[in-house]
Amino acid sequence: MLVVHTRTKGDGQVPDQQAAEVTAAGIARLAGVGRAAVSNWRRRHEDFPKPVGGTETSPSFALADVEQWLRDQGKLVDVPLRERVWQQLTAHPAGTVTRLVHTGCALLLVQGRPTGWAGFAALSDERLADVLPPALEEVLTTRFGLDRAVRTPLAADLAPSVSLMRGAAELAAELGARQAFEFLLGRHLDANPRQYTLTPPGLAELMAALAVEATGPGAGPGAGPGAGPAPTVLDPASGTGGLLRAVPRAAALYAQDADPELAALTALRLALHGDADIRSAAADTLRADAFPGLSADAVLCHPPFNERGWGHDELAYDPRWEYGFPARTESELAWVQHALARLRDGGAAVLLMPPAVASRRSGRRIRADLLRRGALRAVIALPAGAAPPYGIPLHLWVLNRPGHDHRPAPELLLVDTTSLVPDGGRATLPWPTVQSAVLDAWNGRYEQGVSRSVPVIELLDDDVDLAPARHLAAPATGGSAAGLDTVRARLDESLRRTLSLAPTPAAAARPAARTLTTVGELARAGALQLRAGGAGASPAGGPVLTEHDVLAGAAPSGTLPDGPAEDPVLLREGDVVVPVLGGGSIARVVDAPTAGAALGRNLQLLRPDPAALDPWFLAGFLRGTANNRRASSFASTATRLDVRRLQLPRLPLADQRRYGERFRALAAFEDALRQAGRLGEQLVQGFYDGLADGSVHPE
Repeated sequence: MLVVHTRTKGDGQVPDQQAAEVTAAGIARLAGVGRAAVSNWRRRHEDFPKPVGGTETSPSFALADVEQWLRDQGKLVDVPLRERVWQQLTAHPAGTVTRLVHTGCALLLVQGRPTGWAGFAALSDERLADVLPPALEEVLTTRFGLDRAVRTPLAADLAPSVSLMRGAAELAAELGARQAFEFLLGRHLDANPRQYTLTPPGLAELMAALAVEATGPGAGPGAGPGAGPAPTVLDPASGTGGLLRAVPRAAALYAQDADPELAALTALRLALHGDADIRSAAADTLRADAFPGLSADAVLCHPPFNERGWGHDELAYDPRWEYGFPARTESELAWVQHALARLRDGGAAVLLMPPAVASRRSGRRIRADLLRRGALRAVIALPAGAAPPYGIPLHLWVLNRPGHDHRPAPELLLVDTTSLVPDGGRATLPWPTVQSAVLDAWNGRYEQGVSRSVPVIELLDDDVDLAPARHLAAPATGGSAAGLDTVRARLDESLRRTLSLAPTPAAAARPAARTLTTVGELARAGALQLRAGGAGASPAGGPVLTEHDVLAGAAPSGTLPDGPAEDPVLLREGDVVVPVLGGGSIARVVDAPTAGAALGRNLQLLRPDPAALDPWFLAGFLRGTANNRRASSFASTATRLDVRRLQLPRLPLADQRRYGERFRALAAFEDALRQAGRLGEQLVQGFYDGLADGSVHPE
């Protein structure tokens, strides 16, 4: 965190870099390390800058002194512009969200009138704060209209933000206005994960694609892709605007959220992202609908789940309850009917729902009426980890608003994608595979055990249970007796290979005294480079090596959030990657297939100079249990590894390679064990399933 004091200069105020203060968390971000490393530096280095403010438990330091110390230690080359702007944003006394809104207003002005901003930039800070409000009022009115969620800040509001807005304009010149705002917003969301319920980009893209497919006359499962002019799309619980941002093209985007700050951020985010007409409102959607006369082409919604205070007592006679008055415990069915009420005839809605909505008895009458009248077209079960809460396999509901001449659909499409992620875990969620399976099913290409159309008459029983898993027969894990035989043969081969790779220990003579060095000393000497995984987007949507991948020995499977425009750390063959959280002794040498992927969060990259360090030698010694314990911090609930403190012996390169070959052989043995374990689990579950469903004979 950065605290920026100001000093008077001429007729305005400018940031005084010498008076700027930074906390330990800010120092850690500048140097790309954890806060435990900063604490260690303070203890171990007498020349580390002394606190100049803050409190005893959370001191602050002079930024200029910290930067100089980091440079002298070889831990900092220069503070990137984006880092300076972010630190100014977080340190602002009015709060990060308010200043994000002000920054977004300035970026909208920069994007729409770059030459006009160039004239403003030459003014003093005091004068700039005076002349900006009229210019912002004009831009905001043009973009959002008079009745809008983004209020024009006054000169007094802008005075403390002028230096931040100047920095944001510089960042826009470097990255573009849209990406500058996405970077700052993404950093804020990442720093406050418990304050916001976000829809992951992969899920948002799937929901937007489904809405496009389902919109139009005669649209429905098996009807083929939807087509037509750019649609009007509503999100009545817009949050930070992730769903509307995923719409590939739109004539108009309508957003509503109960939080005024989120409504303003969403409006600015969408306006910077594209040319669609933007309307954003701040109000409780169910109690105070801001767009009562809207007939949208599509509705996308990730509503709040399990709300008891959604307005049940006040809204008993609301005309939106066309399919039945929702029970107090069925807030999600109120959102479903609100979405249908805001659609034009033939329009489509895609809502994210908790799985209980498909089977709770209190909602069975509304579910039955949605089916009878042809409003509910598909229920899609997603793998666990698709969205928060991550431990629950959520559902997507696809709905169409029936027209006057509409004939109810005789079937409901049910899709269960949970089997597409056999080992679970959101870090490995294969969104392209999930999206392909869902859209194939929508267009009539069904897959055994994954999707089918079920006659509505079969679902209209006493329970009206629409959970896909209850109506889809899951295929046996092995597929068939022949498939299980193939798995067994592969397991046999894997076990033989594992046995051949098992190392044979040789008793060592008395260990010779070793001269040790640390990773930090090697980095300062130039024998290796240290890089931390960050929030930058991978190039062209390429793969990302995640912490889960390193721990599981798996191929890169992750994606980093779209938005923050930080430069990704791309892996090279021979790099060594170490997780910094969790306290395990893990190090992975990057091979040719993994090279080119981006480095994910909570990972530290060590790039050895091949003329000085063998990568397998380095990785092997980094995995020592005692070594990891010495370099780990146990002060918090999560153990954190300070990679710079890890030790390894000083040995000639030829001796390093001897150790490296043995460490490489151990890694191959470890991989073979993992493969054998996976095949064994597959064989066991396949036999259970085969015996249970009759595809395998007990003899």
